[in-house]
Amino acid sequence: MGKRRAFSRAELPATYHRSVARVFSGVQPSGSLHLGNYLGAFRQWVAMQEEFDCFYCVVDLHSLTVEHDPAELRRKTIETAAGFLAAGVDPERSTLFVQSHVHEHAELAWLMESTIAFGELSRMIQFKEKSAGKSSIRASLFTYPALMASDILLYDTDRVPVGEDQRQHIELTRDAAIRFNGRYGETFVVPEAVLARHAARVMDLQQPSNKMSKSESSPQGTIELLDPPEAVTQKVRRAVTDTDGEVRYDPKRKPGLSNLIELMASVTGRSIEEITSSYSQYGPLKADLAEALVAALDPVRQRYAALMGDPDELAFLLEQGAEKAAGIASKTLARAKEAIGLLPPS
Repeated sequence: MGKRRAFSRAELPATYHRSVARVFSGVQPSGSLHLGNYLGAFRQWVAMQEEFDCFYCVVDLHSLTVEHDPAELRRKTIETAAGFLAAGVDPERSTLFVQSHVHEHAELAWLMESTIAFGELSRMIQFKEKSAGKSSIRASLFTYPALMASDILLYDTDRVPVGEDQRQHIELTRDAAIRFNGRYGETFVVPEAVLARHAARVMDLQQPSNKMSKSESSPQGTIELLDPPEAVTQKVRRAVTDTDGEVRYDPKRKPGLSNLIELMASVTGRSIEEITSSYSQYGPLKADLAEALVAALDPVRQRYAALMGDPDELAFLLEQGAEKAAGIASKTLARAKEAIGLLPPS
């Protein structure tokens, strides 16, 4: 067989065409929102809504792949949605919704499981990492990249802003879309991953070889989105660096310091070269970084408090978003079901 190709938007039926490119991204409602979410995702989302047709989703179904507390999942879902809005996602310009409120995500996932091969799923790095050393693994942890593919493909997505750790999943989504189109006709738009220029993968301040996350083993290494200014300052001041004292960007030999430089570049927009040439000691760099982070995060923390104080309004916004998302997702699902050969209801 010849190599399958990605169909361009110009080759798809006229109903697919839009004057503005579409973006989709989502965050799982587990743990607490942190600096990595903000710099690696939310700020990019906010900037994109100025130029693109954006769909942002709380991917709560992905949380079912591991052991969880049902009440906590519901609470985290609301908190995550509030975090989106607090960071600047505007429901007037973007579509914000909860994944499980749009049933088409789960239904298209089965079609994707019937398209993606077992071997492809078994090669997913995140599955290997999350299943390592465990005797009991949920089947959904193995198959959830198919659900992730359906999340993206349902909205004829052109661009997917992701961290480096999710890039493999976007490649799998692209492969699945190309394969489906090749077998059953031009059905899906083939998306592209978009990485943040700096801090696409924010590292732990205490363990710079690890990605920043909500970790009980390293609470001082994670800056949470809702940390007060004094906590942000303290965590940056105590961030692990090295002993040679030279301000130099070198991720391999100086991972802690390089992470701080990346963070400074991301939050201020300054280049890495400009930052390294501006400091001769670690202390002033840490002080300026803490100040910049506080200035960026404090308004987010205040907006979040206001949103959580009005749960009815938040629920209304999510309901509106789900209704808009379902209007598009239902058409894509119907198109895919027809293409693959399922009999439509009479």
